[in-house]
Amino acid sequence: SMADFDAIVVGSGCAGSVAAYELAKAGKSVLVVERGNFAGAKNMTGGRIYGHCLRAVFPDNFDEIPFERKVSHERISLMSPDSNFTIDFASDELLKDGQESYTVLRGPFDQWLAEQAENAGAEYIYGIAVEKLVKDESGKVVGIFAGEDEITADVVVLCDGANSLLVEQAVGAKRVPASQMAVGVKQVFELPEEEIEKRFQCNPGEGAAWLFAGDCTHGTFGGGIIYTNKDSISIGIVAGIEATAEKATVPVYQMLEDLKNRPEVAPVLKGAKLVEHSGHMVPEGGITTMPELIADGVLIAGDNATMCVNLGYTVRGMDYAVAAGQMAGQAAAKALDAGDTSKAGLQCYVDALENSFVMKDMRQFKNVPAFMENFDRMFCGYPEMIRDMMNTMFVVDGTPVGPMKKSMMPIVKGMGMMNLFKDVRGAMKAL
Repeated sequence: SMADFDAIVVGSGCAGSVAAYELAKAGKSVLVVERGNFAGAKNMTGGRIYGHCLRAVFPDNFDEIPFERKVSHERISLMSPDSNFTIDFASDELLKDGQESYTVLRGPFDQWLAEQAENAGAEYIYGIAVEKLVKDESGKVVGIFAGEDEITADVVVLCDGANSLLVEQAVGAKRVPASQMAVGVKQVFELPEEEIEKRFQCNPGEGAAWLFAGDCTHGTFGGGIIYTNKDSISIGIVAGIEATAEKATVPVYQMLEDLKNRPEVAPVLKGAKLVEHSGHMVPEGGITTMPELIADGVLIAGDNATMCVNLGYTVRGMDYAVAAGQMAGQAAAKALDAGDTSKAGLQCYVDALENSFVMKDMRQFKNVPAFMENFDRMFCGYPEMIRDMMNTMFVVDGTPVGPMKKSMMPIVKGMGMMNLFKDVRGAMKAL
């Protein structure tokens, strides 16, 4: 063809660089255009990726990936204003190859991914925001405008992240509604390696993923996160945009300050030095907000396709992005080989996704966002109920102790038996 490149990839996050890597590996000429000044410049994550998806893409050099720590401790805390209940789960199963997860910092991680794509032959240009696609008279996507310049390709892979400007132009999908977006703020604190291991009771090279629900978002939908990196700690808040707009009694950055000052958290950060502060949009609608993933000449993968799920006890997006990027790159290469990058020619991408954990999970969790949005008692109610039960068990003050059943029942009844029943049933249906 007369195009400048076989393929253009917009965005060099998890999905983009992996797509470019697959295309270059298949011998295609690929251009990656990234608006940040380096890969990962614009990216933020709480900081955990699951190993399985990367093992599939990099079976031979998996050991070179710049992970921070292997997650050996899953912690979940239910906070009320004056109490905290934490589950700390460690298990051999969490550490097995293919089941394990790692903390990452997106700067070094994304740069490594970009390096793999470049080593395979992909070309990168940085510092350019793509705001417009080039289409031919039939409406097929045939390239991009990079500033004033028109660059053409037989296929374009859009991996331009949450709040994409291009998805609408590509497949006519409307922007994701605010109710399905969350906002994340995160800080990174430097702390010596041994100190992190001491404070989190972890072995060298291992660490914790710690989630908080309840008072850390002042009773609104959302949660807090702490991830241990090699020599730093990431701490952040993810809160629903609607919760932050309507009932914005407390701004998100204030929630983060309050979390840092909690008696359970302050000692962990004591003496640590703040080195980074960032904010990011998180698409939480999953399949309910997913646009069409292909059109003539174009495929969509990653956050811009809302391939993200927040289950309350774990947040996933990066492993979906890596897997979708791999499938998009492979499908695009196949379509180029067949000489057909029309929508029909790219259908193999959608088929591959449907047959994989990506779309199977998305369908499995389709009711989660709606359930979570109305699960107010999880953020204000249950943490207090658990506090009262625990106080009943552990506070000893010299008054005679009554039967456990008698002291516990009023606490549970205070929550409302029907409420408990409704929530457990709702959770079972949604999850």
